[in-house]
Amino acid sequence: MALKINIYQTVTPTVNTSDTVVYTAPVAYTGVVLYVNISNISTSTVRTVTLKHRRSATDTEIVSAFPIAPNDSTNLVDGKLFLETGDQLVLSGSNSTDLKAVISILETLN
Repeated sequence: MALKINIYQTVTPTVNTSDTVVYTAPVAYTGVVLYVNISNISTSTVRTVTLKHRRSATDTEIVSAFPIAPNDSTNLVDGKLFLETGDQLVLSGSNSTDLKAVISILETLN
């Protein structure tokens, strides 16, 4: 069976209070992160979120402890983020019930 050239993914991971790998670019593909939206569904409390790019054992923060107001949302990636095979997106937040994530990714064959 031939490999698909492009695969679109939408992931809706749980935002945990500890670092959680929410996506890993698969072998033979580059992951193009198109959209990372985080919503704070709390009605009264500011929540914070951290998003990192991980390659091997090296983490690079895209945003760190970024505040999101109650009943608000934000897009954490402005433009496109390219993840090479094995690269990971790592997400954490200040609350695991009030923060909701939607991430859109295009996997394209290397």
